[in-house]
Amino acid sequence: MGTKKKKEIKEKPLDKMTAKELREVAKEIAEITGVHGMNKAELISSIKKARGIEDTPGRKTNALVRDIKLKIRKLKVEKEAFLKADNKKMVIISKRRITRLKKKTRKAA
Repeated sequence: MGTKKKKEIKEKPLDKMTAKELREVAKEIAEITGVHGMNKAELISSIKKARGIEDTPGRKTNALVRDIKLKIRKLKVEKEAFLKADNKKMVIISKRRITRLKKKTRKAA
């Protein structure tokens, strides 16, 4: 008869885990404290640090998203000014710029 191989249980990549799953993993590591007060990014970085995995920062950063959202707010103010001035062409252009920036934030997040 054939031998049954036990399948190795592979852990999902940390980036793909939910915050709940990351908390469970972090609870098992004695070095990490304050697990429930951390958000997903903090959990990932502390788990990687505890496991000795080098944390290479990606191109996505919160600062980038914040800058884009600031630009969006400014464009919304400009759009309102164009609406009051009855400048339909600039309103349309502002809407397009806002839409493009919103897409950038979704990609960066």
